[in-house]
Amino acid sequence: MPISMEQSLMTEMRRMQATQRELNMAAGVREAEPALAGPSGRPDFGAMLRGVDAAQRDAGDRMKAVDLGHSDDLTGAMLASAQADLSFSMLMRTRDKVVGAVEELVRMPF
Repeated sequence: MPISMEQSLMTEMRRMQATQRELNMAAGVREAEPALAGPSGRPDFGAMLRGVDAAQRDAGDRMKAVDLGHSDDLTGAMLASAQADLSFSMLMRTRDKVVGAVEELVRMPF
């Protein structure tokens, strides 16, 4: 992957992390596990997937609690739902950028 493409991906992921942190603070959600870098310092896509899955499960649990009358925190449930939606959108954007970079590598002449 060209260095500029890698830098672009890392910049995009840092921007998305900052947005996610802002949403977490607004929703009162504690910080997720320090997540996106693996042992090599490169993005750990497995951790990203687990984080998105956890956010979606948390949002579903909060909505279910409100629906069943076990909780009256509708605002928290809605914020968790918005956070999960944003997390999923960011994951898809990251995936699309990685796929685009791989396609660009495949097209390169050797």
